[in-house]
Amino acid sequence: MAGVYKNARSARPLAPYAPFPASNPAPVAQLLGMCSAAAETPLADAARLADGAGLGALWIKDERGRMGLGSFKALGAAYVIAHEAAERDPSPGPATLGSRTYVTASAGNHGMSVTAGAAIFGARAVIYIADTVPEAFARRLAAKGAEVRREGADYAASMAAAQTAAQENGWTLLSDSSWEGYTDLPHRLMEGYLQLAAEAAAQVPHVPSHIFLQAGVGGMAAALAAHFRDVWGDAPVIIVVEPDAAPALLESVRAGRVLMTDGPVSSMGRLDCKEPSAIALNGLARDADWFVTLTDAEVEARLPDLAAAGLETTASGGAGVAAALSPRLQGPLGLGRASHVLCILSEGPE
Repeated sequence: MAGVYKNARSARPLAPYAPFPASNPAPVAQLLGMCSAAAETPLADAARLADGAGLGALWIKDERGRMGLGSFKALGAAYVIAHEAAERDPSPGPATLGSRTYVTASAGNHGMSVTAGAAIFGARAVIYIADTVPEAFARRLAAKGAEVRREGADYAASMAAAQTAAQENGWTLLSDSSWEGYTDLPHRLMEGYLQLAAEAAAQVPHVPSHIFLQAGVGGMAAALAAHFRDVWGDAPVIIVVEPDAAPALLESVRAGRVLMTDGPVSSMGRLDCKEPSAIALNGLARDADWFVTLTDAEVEARLPDLAAAGLETTASGGAGVAAALSPRLQGPLGLGRASHVLCILSEGPE
């Protein structure tokens, strides 16, 4: 059942062993400049969609072209790998990390970022994917140079396989989630997403009244929310959007601790994460005002509208926009003609 939950915004970390997300984007741009195609992505003014939904304005940050990899995820792992290359050599090149192997689990986009970052500095990338990941993503990963291994029925199983491989082979595990005992690299990875936040904050004509941030483990949502609070304070209402099949952040915030959730497979595949990132949970419990869930049908019904507006994407990529356009959420979230809404189109079509 799709739900809506009002957050009390506590500064107390719900995962005491994990830090809060970083919020300062200043260190990010220089290192990302070492990566090919690290250019700003556009902000679309979706006036027709806004008018049809009874909104004053709808701005959509379009991440489909980010670094030629098709997703905001390009900012994360590539940034971590660039940071490690720069630590080894102030002028890193294509052989700087030739002795390193990075391993992770991915539903596609995070794996693309790991693979691209590794290729730039000469490292090896091993990507574990679950049986549910489309073969098209596996082919894209392999084409970029990754060694792709299928293992497990879901993301959790493929992540367990990646962890085992890292331990057995002495490889570097580079996950986009975090848990007790594993926070340093994912904290830096989330810092990379601040480039997106800084661009969006500079591009919007004025302060948004509402910001919709879709979430899987929550890394993008938490990083962006942290920066937007730094820039705009309490002015925007920040809403986190999850699939109703995977309400990991909503239920964890409601319970006041990290929870593993259960549910069917969602068509929002990159958001279909049953356990939140500990770092992201700390940040979103502090910074987000609302947590909402959508059904697959609610999101899929909006994809043709996005495509007609020149913003074709997947259910994962369009979930935030679908929530902003949802009549069911207008009343609880105070949306109307006076609302100026910011959303993230997080990935391109499959």
